[in-house]
Amino acid sequence: MIHRSVLVVLAIFCSNIITAQTATKIPLPKNLEDGYPRMYITQSEKKGLEKTIKKEPWAQEVLQGIHNKIDEHVNRHTTDSEWIVSRLQMYWKTKSTNIYVNGINYSHADGEAPVPTVKFCGSRDYTTPYGTPKLEDIKPYMDDPRGLWLPNRQKNGEFEWAEISKTGRVIYSINDNIIGLARDAAFIHWLENDKDFAKFSFDIFHTYMHGMSYRSEPIDILNGHIQTLVGFTNFQVIHENVLIKVAELYDFLHPYIEANHPEHIAMYDKTIKRWTDQIIKNGVPQNNWNLHQAKIILKAAMVLKDNEEYDDNKGREYYINYILNETSARQWSLNKFIDYGYDKENGVWAECPGYSIGVTKDLVHFINDFNNTFNHNILPYTPVMEKAVNMLPQYLFPNGQTVAFGDSNYSELKTEPMSDMISIAQANNNKELEKDFTALYKLFAQEKADDKKRKPKADFSSFFVSKPLEINTKYKKGDLKDYVTQTFYAPNVSWHVQRMGQGKNGMMVSLNGSLGNHMHANGINMELYGKGFVQGADPGKGAGYLQPIYLEYYSQFPAHNTVMVDGVSSYTEMLSYHAFDLMGEYPKSEQKDGYYSDITYSDVYFLEPETRSDQTRLVSIVKTGEETGYYIDVFRSKKQRKGDKFHDYFYHNLGQTMQIMDADGNPLDLKPSEEMAFAGGHLYAFDYMWGKKSVKLNDDYQAEWKIDMPEGKEDVFMNLWMKGAEGREVFSIKSPPNKAFKGKHGLPYEVDKQPYLTFAARQHGAAWEKPFVSVYEPFTSSKGKSIKNIVSFKDENGNTEFVGLNITHKSGRKDVVFSSANHQKVNYKNIATDATYTLVSNEQNGDWVVFVGNGKEIEAKGFTITAKEIGNVVLKQKDGELMLDNNVAVEITYNQKKLTFEPGNFRSIKF
Repeated sequence: MIHRSVLVVLAIFCSNIITAQTATKIPLPKNLEDGYPRMYITQSEKKGLEKTIKKEPWAQEVLQGIHNKIDEHVNRHTTDSEWIVSRLQMYWKTKSTNIYVNGINYSHADGEAPVPTVKFCGSRDYTTPYGTPKLEDIKPYMDDPRGLWLPNRQKNGEFEWAEISKTGRVIYSINDNIIGLARDAAFIHWLENDKDFAKFSFDIFHTYMHGMSYRSEPIDILNGHIQTLVGFTNFQVIHENVLIKVAELYDFLHPYIEANHPEHIAMYDKTIKRWTDQIIKNGVPQNNWNLHQAKIILKAAMVLKDNEEYDDNKGREYYINYILNETSARQWSLNKFIDYGYDKENGVWAECPGYSIGVTKDLVHFINDFNNTFNHNILPYTPVMEKAVNMLPQYLFPNGQTVAFGDSNYSELKTEPMSDMISIAQANNNKELEKDFTALYKLFAQEKADDKKRKPKADFSSFFVSKPLEINTKYKKGDLKDYVTQTFYAPNVSWHVQRMGQGKNGMMVSLNGSLGNHMHANGINMELYGKGFVQGADPGKGAGYLQPIYLEYYSQFPAHNTVMVDGVSSYTEMLSYHAFDLMGEYPKSEQKDGYYSDITYSDVYFLEPETRSDQTRLVSIVKTGEETGYYIDVFRSKKQRKGDKFHDYFYHNLGQTMQIMDADGNPLDLKPSEEMAFAGGHLYAFDYMWGKKSVKLNDDYQAEWKIDMPEGKEDVFMNLWMKGAEGREVFSIKSPPNKAFKGKHGLPYEVDKQPYLTFAARQHGAAWEKPFVSVYEPFTSSKGKSIKNIVSFKDENGNTEFVGLNITHKSGRKDVVFSSANHQKVNYKNIATDATYTLVSNEQNGDWVVFVGNGKEIEAKGFTITAKEIGNVVLKQKDGELMLDNNVAVEITYNQKKLTFEPGNFRSIKF
């Protein structure tokens, strides 16, 4: 495979990560290539590439594919040199130098240059009815006051004049496509020395760069946030990727330019530097922008000369050092970037799952490429990256889909970070590391033809990729239990997971607040799994970030499984700072053994800032059999300053049908309602929901969703039982479609096009002493529900911040559930407890378990357990054997015998 001599871009990224660990200044790379090309290959390595192409059929296919893309354009150019150039989107007539934007939209341009200049794109919001036309359909030298001549996709592709501000990214897409053709031609000229390809490439490049040399920084006439984001071609510097293509083109074409047009080199270099300075000047440093901006900056820097060649002493070393060691307001050095974003304890990057997984993938790939290029392993200097890859399975539901809160989608876990770790290990003969990550990789690698058998794409970069991964067959597939734990807590993104088992009968609940980037205003949000599907799924982002439906619905409380106060709960979405506090959990996050595995719980507190409301959510998984189990959800909410109007509990579930019934299964008589609406001073989100029906009642009730599978397959259900309360009103709602599923994922209907069926319970007044108490049970048509009935009860001492449930199962098992918002001692029959959460389970065969979450005292089954500090305790009897798990020291009394037990994991004890 061809050696890539100067992929310093990747070296710099990884060197920065070293700084994050060592806090020392990273030295600049030495022995930088002086000649051109230099980014992917050098002149001295050309013969090796020629041999590869002559020898390898895949390389011949790649080369032919490139020719297939560009030959017709190059051939035409020999007789019509204006055709392709005239398709560039330039200010051909006006030759404008100054661009003005009105916030997120293009406004106008003025000023006049001696030559045509490069147009700016239409809007930061890329959502547009207009499509990007084929090259042959573009009007030559198009610079018209009416805008752009484009196909309207909403009118069957009919062409019409479109105002520039309504065309999204079409201008940029056209120019990016043409520059890409010119780059490919530059590569072919360098490889084959065909001057027709050089002229084609140069004519496009020179026209574009000469015009760009006169362009100034766009000006936001609103003087707003956009001013800190704009590049020379785009509203966001992160999308200035055309500069990468420009740099690649310049790299391969440089020898031709030196020989034929040397007078332009100073202008080209100055333009690239100005463009790069603009990317450094603007942007967002605290998220993945910083990483992608650095990638563009360094590609551009690599085609510049050394510092001493420029009067301002700003050459490639300057820009490399800037990314390595300098931090400015909107472009951080990568060492600061990685220190800011990663939780060193658990390896989670501080963005929503989709973005977090992507950052880890990119950074590990940089480390691998660095190693391949320079034969130097920097992984030991970046220990957080090993942890970051190993934690990726924690994102998974039992069906293998990642959690999808915030701006994320439900998807499979990508294996690239794992394979890159294997490549690093192999290159450095680290057998232990290779064994570890081969085990992880084999868990998620798809059972299909080896990746190396896939055809490489028809792109010049295919000649310079690393060799295909070869897996050592002697290393075994790992055990998922080594990577996935029953609970997992990432405080830097306010995310907590509880899970049991895998596959169809696995169970999992994911809770998230709003901390980090690409998050939504969702309070204490819940994702819920059942019978093979993420049934209580997050809805995704729905549309572009600047679209009203994203801003007003998908990113807001009513779109999520949460509780909203007075119809107004909201706060800043995207980069958000509203986390919940984890008050209690069982077992401890990332604990791998030594606990009772059939019960989990979490208790979180959230301060809803808009109404200054206290909110707590206690969620528990109770496994009752190999194929059965249920979820408990107790959500309390109240305003600190009182004056509560109402609290709305929202729950959305997959399925084509939903029905709301009383506790006996009889349909409730719901009537059309306009109560849940923007009218009255509430959020716009309410008006995106429709088909609202409601009924007021005090009694218990149920909601049930059905995923109606095709004939021959069992249907899948989710049943929600909820305790009634005085002042309660329940709603049936149709919400905008769930957009987080790309593809059907085994679902029998188009989830992204059908209404998302929503249940809401409104508590008029506070919902603290009258909390939302729910029991969720997923089940299938073939097995049916395992719960027979649920009846609530009160504390015999009169504690109003308490709720109790008697849950009777068809198997004969009986569960008694206690939930208290304070630590007052409560009594029910022969049970007394002061815990936040207590469950006493009695099997028909006489086995039982007493579970205490965040408590000091429990009396049950003839045992009295006391502790001096709040903690978790499990006492289980099975076949006459007593088992105990306690994270605090406890004193246990039974039959007047008293024993003390120091903290310990789940083990057998004797009385």
